[in-house]
Parts: sequence; structure tokens; C-alpha cells
Amino acid sequence: MESTSGPDRVFQIAGIAGSLRHGSLNRALLRAAAELAPPSLHIAIHDLRPIPLYDGDVEAQEVPAPVVALREVVRAADGLLIVTPEYNHGVPGVLKNAIDWLSRPPRASALRGKPAALIGASPGTTGTARAQSQLRQAFVFTNTYVMPQPEVLVARAHEKLDQSGVLTDQATRAALEAFLKAFSGWVARLAAP
Repeated sequence: MESTSGPDRVFQIAGIAGSLRHGSLNRALLRAAAELAPPSLHIAIHDLRPIPLYDGDVEAQEVPAPVVALREVVRAADGLLIVTPEYNHGVPGVLKNAIDWLSRPPRASALRGKPAALIGASPGTTGTARAQSQLRQAFVFTNTYVMPQPEVLVARAHEKLDQSGVLTDQATRAALEAFLKAFSGWVARLAAP
């Protein structure tokens, strides 16, 4: 689906989950976001599994092909949706690593000026609040415009997604739908014409 101009524009959103597990709660939440997105958003899901660990020596020789591909996807997208787990009160290494790659080169990165939004799911009671807070700090440096409100912090997520990863909790579905509608408005305000 291509972006168009005007009131019927469909914004292309790059969606990434900060977990590598196929059965992860956050991958399931990202799939739910793609399913529940309003007609003005098309969320394409991208996998972080091929992204190697950031190494400045490797970058100086040649940026790895999976990193080049992810940078191109994010640069071309109208917005970025990140779905983060919370590991040990923070951002998972795989997600921070991807952001480190995307942040290069510093003043011309794929993240610079990009509208973004954060959501997350956790079996705990804080629903990734700390991880999302850390991501917001990282995005200050990259000049990435993270939507401040509303927030989606899915606590006790294992009770809200069924065994096949379907978001069954109606209140969470409604909150996610409201979030995605707000994100569409955020991207419309900030995305390039």
C-alpha cells in the first residue's frame, strides 16, 4: 500500500518488537497493533533477528546488509512503532542494539525527525514503564519524535493474550485502538508531505 497525500493518506509504519522469541508477548502485541490499526495506518512488521551486535570496527569496514535494509525501511516509513519488553527494569539488549545501529550516522540517521510511538507488554505489574522511559531518553539524542500520550503499558499480559498470541482482553484492545488512532494523528502532524 502506498502513501498518498491528502485526507485519505495511508501512513506506512515500520513496526519492530524488541524480542526475538517467536512466542513473545510483545511480538503478539505488535501483530495485534497491525490488526487493529485504523485505515490511515499500515503497520509492516520487521524482525530484528538478523541484526548483528553493533561494532564500530565492522561499521567502519562495511555496514552489514541486514542493518542497511532496516535503515532503509525506517527511513522510508512515515513513522515507527516499537513494542518493547522489559528485562531487568530496562530495554532489552536486542532492541537497544537495533536503535544503536539505526542512530548512525549521528546527524543523518534514519531516526532523525521520525514520528514514533512506544507500547509494551509484560507479565509483571508495571507493563514495561521503565523500558519505555529508557527508550524515550535514547530518542532525545536521535531527535526522534516519540508520541507522549496516550501510553499502552500492558501489565499481566499473559492473562490478556491467549495461547496462540491473540489479544483477547477487550479493554486492552480498546486502549490499543485508541492509541493507534492517536498515533495516526501524531504521524499526520509530523510526517513529511
